[in-house]
Amino acid sequence: MSESQGISSCVCVVSYDECKTTADWLLSNTQVRPIVGIVCGSGLGGLAEMIKDPQIFKYSDIPNFPRSTVHGHAGRLVFGTLKGKPCVCMQGRFHLYEGYPIQKITLPMRVFKLMGVETMIMTNAAGGLNQDYKVGDIMVIKDHINMPGFAGVNPLSGPNDDRFGLRFPCMSDAYDRKLRQLAHDVAAELGFSEFVREGVYCVLGGPSFETIAECCMLHMLGADAVGMSTVHEVIVARHTGMRCFALSLISNRAVMDYDSHEKANHEEVLETGRLRAEQMEKLVSTIVAQLEHNINN
Repeated sequence: MSESQGISSCVCVVSYDECKTTADWLLSNTQVRPIVGIVCGSGLGGLAEMIKDPQIFKYSDIPNFPRSTVHGHAGRLVFGTLKGKPCVCMQGRFHLYEGYPIQKITLPMRVFKLMGVETMIMTNAAGGLNQDYKVGDIMVIKDHINMPGFAGVNPLSGPNDDRFGLRFPCMSDAYDRKLRQLAHDVAAELGFSEFVREGVYCVLGGPSFETIAECCMLHMLGADAVGMSTVHEVIVARHTGMRCFALSLISNRAVMDYDSHEKANHEEVLETGRLRAEQMEKLVSTIVAQLEHNINN
C-alpha cells in the first residue's frame, strides 16, 4: 500500500455528489433559496424561532445528514426569512465527540454552499479564558486556534475536490473583517457594547471539559475562549468561498486556579444561553438585516 493510499483509507471522504444529492433534495422540498446560513450553538436554538414562515426538516429525514445527539441541540433544519433575507438555520450542530468523522460533521457547510448560501453566521457557547470576560459576555471571534488540526484532524484532509475549493485555503482572513465591524456597530446601536467583546477562540475535541493546566496553557497561547465546535465548520465554509462570522456566548469561566471549587458543567452552559438568548437573537437578526448594505459598501 502506498503512503497516499494509507492516508486516504483513514479519511472519511464526503463526495461532491453526496453533497449535491442532499442539496438537490432540500431545494426540491422548499421554495426558499437561502443566501444566509446560521448555526445555533448549545442553548441558542431560539434564533431559529425568529424565522418567518418556517419550513422545518428533521436531520433524520434529510439524505446523508448526521443526527445531533447533544441535549440543547434540537436537530432540525429551518428554512424561511429573517429580516427579509432568505435563510437556513441549523438548530443543533454536530461535534467530533459524538463520534462522527470530521468530514461528516462539516457536510452541511458544503450543502449550504451548493444551495446558494453566501454568508455563514455561527454561534457557540464557550468557556471564558480571558480573565476580563464575564459570564454572559458575547465574544466576536476574530481568529481561532485549531488544536485538533495540530494533530492532523482537519476537515479538509483527504483528496481535494476543486469544485469545492483550493487544496490549500488561506485562513488568515477566516472571520470576515467587515462583518466583525458591523457586529460592533450593531452592538453600539443596540446598547450592547458593554458585554460584546472580540477575541480568539480555541477548539478542542471534547467531550470532557478542560483541565486547569490545559486552560492555563491555552490562555498563554493567546486564546480568550475555549469550546468544542465552530472552527471545523468555518474551515470548510471558507474553503468553499463563503464569508464567515462567529459569536461565542461566554457561558462559564474556565477554572484556572487549583484552589477553586468551581466545576464546568453543561447545565450552566444551557442556563447562560437562556439568560442571554434575547440579546443574542437581537444582535444576530440586526446584523442579518444590515448584511446587504454591508456587502454593497
